[in-house]
Amino acid sequence: MGKQIRFATVGTSKITEKFLQAASGCEDAVYVAAYSRDLEKAKNFAKKHGASKAYDSLEKMAADPEIDGVYLASPNFLHYSQAMLLLQAGKHVLCEKPLASNAAEAEMMQRTAKEKGLILLEAIRPMFDPGFEQIRQALPRLGKLRRADFWYGKYSSKYDAFLEGKRQNIFDRNCSTGALMDMGVYCVEPMVGLFGMPKSIQAQCVSLRGGIDGATTILADYGEMMAEISCSKITNSARNSEIQGEKGVMIIHTIAEPSEIVCRYYDGREERIETEPCENNMIYEIRRWVQAISQGEDVSFLHQQTLWSMKVMEEARKQMGILFPADTEQIAKN
Repeated sequence: MGKQIRFATVGTSKITEKFLQAASGCEDAVYVAAYSRDLEKAKNFAKKHGASKAYDSLEKMAADPEIDGVYLASPNFLHYSQAMLLLQAGKHVLCEKPLASNAAEAEMMQRTAKEKGLILLEAIRPMFDPGFEQIRQALPRLGKLRRADFWYGKYSSKYDAFLEGKRQNIFDRNCSTGALMDMGVYCVEPMVGLFGMPKSIQAQCVSLRGGIDGATTILADYGEMMAEISCSKITNSARNSEIQGEKGVMIIHTIAEPSEIVCRYYDGREERIETEPCENNMIYEIRRWVQAISQGEDVSFLHQQTLWSMKVMEEARKQMGILFPADTEQIAKN
């Protein structure tokens, strides 16, 4: 057992519930406090999951010396302001994807964390899953890479209400959301994590009421290879992701949970890549966060990966005509 990290949570949604289920498997992480704008909700959530403290003031929680770090699972548009408050108060932060609304916010968050000697990580599940490293190691066996196709689509449980005219955060431009920011990030991060920043991209989307994307496709130019990203919150996808080389093709069943991976070579061989069975792969992100805090790890390469992802998504939104209020704020500052 290493140094125990006492952490709090911001948000009481299903994703926070799932995170805490995973965190229960990390013996070096101790859950101590819950935050919600509604104190009663925070108290009930804390009691349900074994935390001893509850807050309805983020400032008071940030000032608590018995909290080392915070898992941030608030709406996207709040990530920047809340993370900056916590970082300025000396708390490590594990922030749900996407890290911020745009690259400028992400850079400021990362710079502040570095200046404070704190660990800020984006909670992007596939990038910490052991299956991702196995994908990386297997790539040379495919020969010269020519194409990658990353797909992720889920029909949102909020979409029917949206179609009825009701406001839904996940389909609200003011909340820095949409298909690309919610689902596409699971495709963009593996792309830049494996291949780096593309030379250029082209993006198109299915635009919904309010100027938000319901489905998005990005074509990325890497010179001698290309990558295609397709994401949706208004349809389901049953299509696997693929990485194609001149000697074989790698098939990834679910890009957000890279546990089923098969390489089919053009000489007739098939290789099934063994991965670690895991019911909830959020465990890997919390383990990495805790490890980085305990060891004072340099996470600058992870920051670079996140920043590339933010820049790709920002350029895609620019081409699709999707401007967030947070973008306007950054333009005004500059």
